[in-house]
Formats: sequence, C-alpha cells, structure tokens
Amino acid sequence: MDPALLKEREAFKKRAMATPTVEKKAKVEKVFAPPKDDRPKKIRPPTGPKLDATTYKTMAGSSQYRFGVLAKIVKHMRTRHQDGDDHPLTLEDILDETNQLDVGQSVKNWLGSEALMNNPKIEATPDGLRFSYKPVYKIKDGKSLLRLLKQHDLKGLGGILLEDVQESLPHCEKVLKNRASEIIFIVRPIDKKKILFYNDRTANFTVDEEFQKLWRSATVDAMDDAKIDEYLEKQGIRSMQDHGPKKQVPKRKKVASKKRQFKKPRDNEHLADVLETYEDNTLTLKGVNPT
Repeated sequence: MDPALLKEREAFKKRAMATPTVEKKAKVEKVFAPPKDDRPKKIRPPTGPKLDATTYKTMAGSSQYRFGVLAKIVKHMRTRHQDGDDHPLTLEDILDETNQLDVGQSVKNWLGSEALMNNPKIEATPDGLRFSYKPVYKIKDGKSLLRLLKQHDLKGLGGILLEDVQESLPHCEKVLKNRASEIIFIVRPIDKKKILFYNDRTANFTVDEEFQKLWRSATVDAMDDAKIDEYLEKQGIRSMQDHGPKKQVPKRKKVASKKRQFKKPRDNEHLADVLETYEDNTLTLKGVNPT
C-alpha cells in the first residue's frame, strides 16, 4: 500500500478523534393503557328540554291520546252502569275513578265541553256538569225487560239483540236466568247473534201432524210470485189473487191537445166587396121608416 495514503489515513483519524461529536438517539414513545374498570358505566340522558306527562299530553297532535282517555271513560261508565251504579258523576269524579287525574287542562276542557256532551253513549244532566251512561234501552229490572219485549211483540217490531240487553240491563245474566220461561232465544243464522222474543203463551196451540208434514213438504224457496200464482191457478185456487202486493200499471201521460184554429171559408172571396156594401146598406136602412 502507498505509504503516503497511510499517512493521510492516520492524520484523518487523529483529527476525527480530536473533534467532539454528540450522537442523537431516536426517542421511543411509550403508550400506557389505562387500567380496565369492570364497574357498569352510567348512561347520561340526552341533553334537551325536559318533558313531563302534563306537557306531553297537551302538545299539538295528541288527538290519539285524547280519544284514548275518552274511550277509557266510556268503557268505565258502561261497566259501572251494568253493575247497577247509574247516578251521574262530575268530570273530576270520572277522572278519579279511571285513574286519569294527571290529564292536562286542555284535555279536561275538551272532555267537559265537547267530547262527553256529543258522545252517543254518554248522557249529560241539564246543567251539563254531571254525566252518566246512556244505554240502548231504558230497562232496570226483569219487569221493564218483559214490558219492552211485549211492546215489540204487539207492534210487530220483532226481537231485541241480546248484546243490547246486556249493555242496557244491570245484572243481566241474573235477570235472564230468572225470566227464562218468559223469553224465547233465537240464534240468527246470518251472524249467529242471539235475539230475544217475548214468549206469548196465549198463542200456543197444537198443530195436527198431517198439516205439519204438508207444511214441511212444500218448498217455495226457489219459486217467485209468478210461479206460485201459476201453480195455485192450476190447482183451482184463486183466493190468493186478492192478497199480496198489487201490481201498479203505469199511467199513460196525457198528450196536450192542440187548440184548433178555424179557417175562414175561401169560397166567396171574390164577393168580399159586394158583401161589405150589402151589410152597410142594411145597417143604414134599419132605422128608416119605409113610408
């Protein structure tokens, strides 16, 4: 190796050793994880204006809540009437019995002035301060029920729905059980609802079995009135012609008669001047003495 280069190398090492240097080391950042907490954390409620029950019930758009309050009142008044309590109550008493005293003032005003006054199932006193249930029929006991059934029977109004009687008559099941011999129950085939009729014992009579067989054998469900009339006429029975609805013959409209216009005769038109002079001469000569 060249000795000159070795000298330069040694001289460079000496200069490097004589010059002080500071070595910069990269900093290592340590991340410390927080200790785990097994305790349940409390969920903070969302911040905002607080809503209590009163303000919510009086907010706009709470019509569903209003009608819910009304439905609960009507249901309670019906149950109360069926239990025999028919004396009227004030609005505060009704809300107390239905556990709805926390309703807002606007709902109370709506109930007292509009909802209960116009409800078909609620009846108000003349002063408008007390309310009671309004049933379908005004019946309180078994006697009033039989009186109602008799009136329907005499007037030909038919029977009464059992559900209407249950709604109107207090202690209905007990009354119907005691009056079972005086009432006839019929199940309507259309909707299977029970109908109550008065059991008129004076109309009971025995029917001959032969007549019952003939009655049951005659089927006229698929026949109209024209076919029934034709069958009776073939059998020589004409007594049924005067019964039943009579057919109305449409009346014919009268045609308005036109007034006749009399035409003047045209035979003597060429003698019109002669006739006029003749009439004038006769008129002038009527008042003249011929002598």
